Amino acid sequence: KSRSLRSIAGASVDGASVPASRQSRSFLLRPSGLPPPVIVASAGADMENGGIPSSVHATVFKQSESLEGKGHEIKGYDFNQGVDYPQLLKSMVSTGFQASNLGDAISVVNQMLDWRLADEAIAEDCSEEEKEPVYRESVRCKIFLGFTSNLISSGVRDTVRYLLQHHMVDVVVTTAGGIEEDLIKCLAPTYRGDFSLPGAQLRAKGLNRIGNLLVPNDNYCKFEDWVIPIFDQMLKEQTENNTLWTPSKLIARLGKEIKCESSYLYWAYKNNIPVFCPGLTDGSLGDMLYFHSFRNPGLIVDIVQDIRSMNGEAVHATPRKTGIIVLGGGLPKHHICNANMMRNGADYAVFVNTAQEFDGSDSGAQPDEAVSWGKIRGSAKTVKYPMHPLGPWLSKRTPNSRGTHEPVIKFILELERVGSSWCLWCPIGRLR
Repeated sequence: KSRSLRSIAGASVDGASVPASRQSRSFLLRPSGLPPPVIVASAGADMENGGIPSSVHATVFKQSESLEGKGHEIKGYDFNQGVDYPQLLKSMVSTGFQASNLGDAISVVNQMLDWRLADEAIAEDCSEEEKEPVYRESVRCKIFLGFTSNLISSGVRDTVRYLLQHHMVDVVVTTAGGIEEDLIKCLAPTYRGDFSLPGAQLRAKGLNRIGNLLVPNDNYCKFEDWVIPIFDQMLKEQTENNTLWTPSKLIARLGKEIKCESSYLYWAYKNNIPVFCPGLTDGSLGDMLYFHSFRNPGLIVDIVQDIRSMNGEAVHATPRKTGIIVLGGGLPKHHICNANMMRNGADYAVFVNTAQEFDGSDSGAQPDEAVSWGKIRGSAKTVKYPMHPLGPWLSKRTPNSRGTHEPVIKFILELERVGSSWCLWCPIGRLR
């Protein structure tokens, strides 16, 4: 547009011929033999702008508000500096598009990890303990982690296990598949397949497909052989000791019994991190409970106790802030957000999923929709991102972690083994 206006500015106001350079181009657009067009300035033309109407000039060359110092200049990583992964991650903020959302997600997770009660002003109505500097420095943000079962089916399970092993989250919510797949992998492996493998052929071979992953049906037979005796023992304890089982108590028992360090449920049990699953029967675990109800009926699992416990995790978090990190959508996302509504909303939220909001689904809803329900505070730091930004966790540990740890500065790019697009961005190393 500006080039066209400047060419007009070079024309004669009195109808003289267009410069030769313009004539040659003009003849290409007209029937042969016609003379060059005559350009006449309209009324009100600004003679100082070469005859361009002042309204046109003002519209096209509208003066900009200065953005200097108000935001990140768009600039990518310079690989001439070598491959510095922390700096590469840091550059995401200024790269633009979804890379900037990744940078924002890392920033919000860092804020969750860094927050201490000591950062806040002392409230007038706080207890004497809450006024003590040592106590205030020890109080951290309470982090709720939610994820869907496909992540545990994939190699992201190992990342989740790391977080639970080193007590980097405080509460977990997942689906039934997120429970059973973790346990089944301790009994038999999952393999890489292909998204286009024909279902009928796989069924004939006893192979179950999860995206591009294959789970032999024998794995579920092994799971049944392992879990049914545990249900028998739980029923015995219910009968003899009046034990009242809930989904989270059942899950903790399975984590105790699996005795496998590759299991995130094992580490959740070891570190006393509650794992909630209100949809416990929606999967193979539900199948096992169904079969058990015929063989040895009577086992009761009370979901009402768990909703009180889950909501209590948020309600009684005070004076801590709360942070939400949800990988995927559906039940885990809503259950965590709804619990935080009981405390007038979470203080931080990172949603990682590929769902869209246009169908009205909770999975695809933007964080601001949760603000309207009181599930996230209006002042909260939030971001929605369609990938997996777990890097900020993985180079730091809480004081009660075991052993020493040197930060590993590298990317996990083993997609052949992982088999999940969620791992395209799964950096190791803290963003600073």
